[in-house]
Amino acid sequence: MFDDTRRIITSTLDTQDIEMENNLRPKTMDKYIGQDKLKEKLLIYIQAAQNRGEPLDHCLFYGPAGLGKTTLAHIIANQTNKRIVITSGPAIERAADLAAVLTNMAEGEVLFIDEIHRLNHNVEEILYPALEDYALDFMVGRGPSAKSVRIPLSHFTLIGATTKAGKLSQPLRDRFGIKAKLEMYTPEQLAIIVNNSAQVLNIEIDQQSTTEIARRSRGTPRVANRLLKRTRDYAQIKGKGIIDIDITRYALNNMEIDELGLDNVDKAILYAIIDKFNGGPVGVESLSAMANEDVATIEDVYEPYLLQLGFIMRTPRGRVCLESAYKHLGREMSEWAKKQQNASSQDDE
Repeated sequence: MFDDTRRIITSTLDTQDIEMENNLRPKTMDKYIGQDKLKEKLLIYIQAAQNRGEPLDHCLFYGPAGLGKTTLAHIIANQTNKRIVITSGPAIERAADLAAVLTNMAEGEVLFIDEIHRLNHNVEEILYPALEDYALDFMVGRGPSAKSVRIPLSHFTLIGATTKAGKLSQPLRDRFGIKAKLEMYTPEQLAIIVNNSAQVLNIEIDQQSTTEIARRSRGTPRVANRLLKRTRDYAQIKGKGIIDIDITRYALNNMEIDELGLDNVDKAILYAIIDKFNGGPVGVESLSAMANEDVATIEDVYEPYLLQLGFIMRTPRGRVCLESAYKHLGREMSEWAKKQQNASSQDDE
């Protein structure tokens, strides 16, 4: 079974990334690269709230992992000069855990909940009045003598982050006044991030190498920073301590990351569709069995980037490999596969 936590190009945060991201994370909006439209809107919302003497409205940031949702939460706290409290959906197991956090929030402070879609239902119910009325409602006692007790809270800003916005319940989603999807980064934006990170880490790197790392980073800053650090390791051991284009290509090729950022896991999925199922269509359950990976991981981890590249297509009949995938892998597309692709495209319409 593929272990995504061991993939160098995974956008999932691991323990080794935490210190790196804390060091490289920009502190102000002007230092934050990318997401330009969102940044402009947030600055307006923050300034307007400050002019009214109110906390910023609750925010929901969603999109693929590694695009900077946590970083934006830190920047909002810095822009408003308020403390940020960080937790995650899985960490809040009981309503009492959430109540303990909320009752300790001071006026205007920021509560950041990562993976907010993983809050359990009981905790979510407690959160509704906290977001709307800045109060906690509890039932004290049992039976006929039970009564409702309301505990007032300081006005705070909740920032929720999720990679699966569709899994949030509608009542919770509706209570966020600011909702924004973070987009994948362009190679040009990633090149700026790689160059900035190299300066912070005191890494000497040339422009060609910066561009090459950015091009293979799958549109994700977290992946770009991780590749920069791993390439630095190769430069120290196999080179002269300086990251040039030769050592960069050697390092990335040695890590089995190709020109488009695909690794052996991505290619294994494409080869399975092409070789075992003649290009598709193939159901995700069958693909899961062939790749020895569960369906949720196939759909949430591996497929999004292949879809973005236009290498596969989801259809009612299953997954189909597109001609661009054949060309990238150096394979010839059979006439039968072309007919199946056309038929699947028509079904999809």
